[in-house]
Amino acid sequence: MITPRWLRPVLAAFPGATPPEDDGPARVARTTRRLAVLLGAGVAPGSAWTHLAAAADLQGGVTVAGAPEPVHVDASDVGVADPMPQASSATAALAGVADAAVRGGDMPEAIAAIAEQESSAGARTAWAGLAAAWQVASISGAPLGVCLRDLAGSLRELDRIARDVGTALAGPAATARLVLWLPVVAVVLGMALGFDTLRTLFATGPGLGCLVVGVGFLVLGARWSASLSARAAQRDPAPGLSLDLVAVAMAGGGAAPAARAIVEEACTRFHVPYDEQAIAGVLALSARAGVPAGELLRSEAQQQRDQARSDGERAAAVLATRLMIPLGVCVLPAFLLVGVAPLLLSVLTSTALGF
Repeated sequence: MITPRWLRPVLAAFPGATPPEDDGPARVARTTRRLAVLLGAGVAPGSAWTHLAAAADLQGGVTVAGAPEPVHVDASDVGVADPMPQASSATAALAGVADAAVRGGDMPEAIAAIAEQESSAGARTAWAGLAAAWQVASISGAPLGVCLRDLAGSLRELDRIARDVGTALAGPAATARLVLWLPVVAVVLGMALGFDTLRTLFATGPGLGCLVVGVGFLVLGARWSASLSARAAQRDPAPGLSLDLVAVAMAGGGAAPAARAIVEEACTRFHVPYDEQAIAGVLALSARAGVPAGELLRSEAQQQRDQARSDGERAAAVLATRLMIPLGVCVLPAFLLVGVAPLLLSVLTSTALGF
């Protein structure tokens, strides 16, 4: 269905409209999984990244030599974003990593440069995690293909957590945006019933006072609700990722202190959250029990991701209750001042004029 151009901004601003999903971790997980398969098949890193860039070209509809010219549809005419600039940007970024691999450049830095081009926090964190994992595996001597396969699983889990928490938070947030329209609905309803509510609001002193105070309550309620929603959405962008990176470093056969140092350096360089307390606790348990640390680290990472999902769902449930406070304190008074009071003033004015 084609949406008229003039209607799109209205639909985008309508309360309850679904925000765009952040599929960054899923995209990076797909790229990481493909890299793992190519490297496991014996493809050199530079060639693997070159193949990924070529695949991004084809998926983005970019013409290649010997291929027919694709039909390009103006995405603005069908109500969706134009994929061509995004595809071209992704292709250039992947080609930059391939070029760094061929020239023997800094591969982790080239991967991290992709994160700087991303607009979503999830995608930036995922690319930074891939850059950190590449550096950790390169320094520790861990098998890169296996490490990337494990990292892809972790990134897919992070994507599922983000989607689950986002879905849980969407309901309360959409309800909060929707109730902010109650005063406007009341004004329209009054006009439909034959009351001159607009003249009362804008042409009389009491009506103008109700309008100013009501709009003030609406603005306060909107800001209050937005603050509560933003606070509920705050969470660790990559729970358990630093534990996975230590497991990658330990897979190279190094000692625990050396693995911790490698991971800490990589996390600091690429701005990946480093959970020092959890890592130290797991490594201490591994040393006391005399068991390999890799499985313990991955188990603790999975536990942190499960906890992050539970915390997000709990925050959404609490948000649904807390949003009742700005509704009662701000939105309902605004509804009475902007929607109900003009009706009463209009009735009183018409009654007085009748006498």
